[in-house]
Amino acid sequence: MAALSTVGPPNPHMDVERCSILHGLVGAVESLCKITEYQHEARTSLMENADRVTNRGRIICVTNAKSDSHVDMLEECVLETILEHNKLAAGSDHLMQIQKCELVLIHTFPVGEDSLVTGHPKKELSPVLTSEVHSVRAGRHLATKLNLLVQQHFDLASTTITNIPMKEEQHANTSANYDVELLHHQDAHLEFFKSGDAHAGNGSTRDGLLKETVTLKWCTPRTNNVELHYCTGAYRISPVDVNSRPSSCLTNFLLNGRSVLLEQPRKSGSKVISHMLSSHGGEIFLHVLSSSRSILEDPPSISEGCGGRVTDYRITDFGEFMRENRLCPFPESRSSDGGSSESPVERAKQQLERYTRYWPMIISQTTIFNMQAVVPLATVIVKDSLTDDDVLNCQKTIYNLVDMERKNDPLPISTVGTRGKGPKRDEQYRIMWNELETLVRAHINNSEKHQRVLECLLACRSKPPEEEERKKRGRKKEDKEDKTEKSGKDTEADKTWQDGERIKGVLEREKEELVEAEVIKDSPDSPEPPAKKPCVSVDEVQPVEKSKGPVSLLTMWTSRINTTNSRKHQEFVGRLNAVSNKVELYQHLKEENGVEVQENGKASRQ
Repeated sequence: MAALSTVGPPNPHMDVERCSILHGLVGAVESLCKITEYQHEARTSLMENADRVTNRGRIICVTNAKSDSHVDMLEECVLETILEHNKLAAGSDHLMQIQKCELVLIHTFPVGEDSLVTGHPKKELSPVLTSEVHSVRAGRHLATKLNLLVQQHFDLASTTITNIPMKEEQHANTSANYDVELLHHQDAHLEFFKSGDAHAGNGSTRDGLLKETVTLKWCTPRTNNVELHYCTGAYRISPVDVNSRPSSCLTNFLLNGRSVLLEQPRKSGSKVISHMLSSHGGEIFLHVLSSSRSILEDPPSISEGCGGRVTDYRITDFGEFMRENRLCPFPESRSSDGGSSESPVERAKQQLERYTRYWPMIISQTTIFNMQAVVPLATVIVKDSLTDDDVLNCQKTIYNLVDMERKNDPLPISTVGTRGKGPKRDEQYRIMWNELETLVRAHINNSEKHQRVLECLLACRSKPPEEEERKKRGRKKEDKEDKTEKSGKDTEADKTWQDGERIKGVLEREKEELVEAEVIKDSPDSPEPPAKKPCVSVDEVQPVEKSKGPVSLLTMWTSRINTTNSRKHQEFVGRLNAVSNKVELYQHLKEENGVEVQENGKASRQ
């Protein structure tokens, strides 16, 4: 940029031909052909293998083209110039031939006007030249476009640090949070790509252009650098907006010997420290901290799951899958004599692709691979071609599944993560048929006989109307039986509760009468007590309507208490000898006075 500023704008009074962009393109090709010191040392040290040193470069041309034909003319000019200079470099020791050149044409036009040039992505014009055209508005749009091209050309990536606390200039007692975007090598995000963290990378629209950046959150800075972190990489950084106040404050803060930890923003769970900013020798580096299992630790067990709690992997099926797709050495002589155009490696890749078109990794995500009845079809359908016997075996498997559905046999449906009994039987078979159709459709393009298997499957799935009507009646009958059983249980529970309340009321009334009798008996001036009612045991108390269901806990407990209490006292003798629940008191006094009791109740003296 400094060299470009010294050139200055073209003089409008000069000849138009001298101000043509073609002179700049020719000069760029000449510069690429000149040998550098590093290339010269490499060619000298290799001597006989000097051809291994390559000469590749990129030409970036920022101009205002008149039309698409003008752009085509510029591309042809660069191509012809490269071919001419390659001929000159072939016989010179101070020049090198250009093996590969990338031409990037940036057409810029004023804001408010329409572009007259159509941009296109990278395309190959010849074995030594590729070209791409970008059409951008002038001003800040051009600066943003150049920033994106720098990231592409030098394998850079963007990281935005958020929530940086910073004091305001006007109000020293207050602080606000700012964001600073940094550029660095893309290997600093390698851990994100490996772990597949989709939350880390997000697209932001700026100046009408979509750019990818990784958002990291500012953590409280450390006061010392004594702590050692498990670091897997360190990369130089550069702020995108160098002259802004937030970028300047962050740079000065780090150059003073402070370190800042950066964490991944997460909605829930514990925070994960993934990066650290620190300066070394006057340069700022972005350190990548290991947030996963260390290589020094033992490898995790497969039952622990890969970064989660998934433990129901199809381990046994995966072992069988590996045995069926093993590779072995293949002699070159046999491969050349066979006459086949495809190499053994290509055929092995095609077989692996067929076997993995539909292969669920978790037991709870599949039904057909958990059924022994589907094994013959699942084993045969992945072949490149089928025989008549294979088609017949597949049809037999489908008919067996239809027979299982007719008999209403249970299916190995996983109920992990579901409440209740899980899906009904019809829903289970619907899931099974859908998954089986997905498996067969994944291989229908292999041969015509695969299509016959799919036709048989679709024919068996389309049930006649009477079959559907029978299933509907069966479902209605099951729902009615469930409702009847539920209402019957509620009625029996109500009856049992009513019987228990009735017995409880009888026992409470007996208890009150016994208490009143005891009070009258203890009084000194009390008259003759009335005849007591016989004690009523629990067994003699019969409810109005005997419950047909089980006895309630209240009834059992009340019966037990009453039985225990009746054994603690001796029954009154008069009540035991009473006739019709009546007994005459003071009989010994009447016998001493010679008084007898007549049948009509009137006494007569003897």
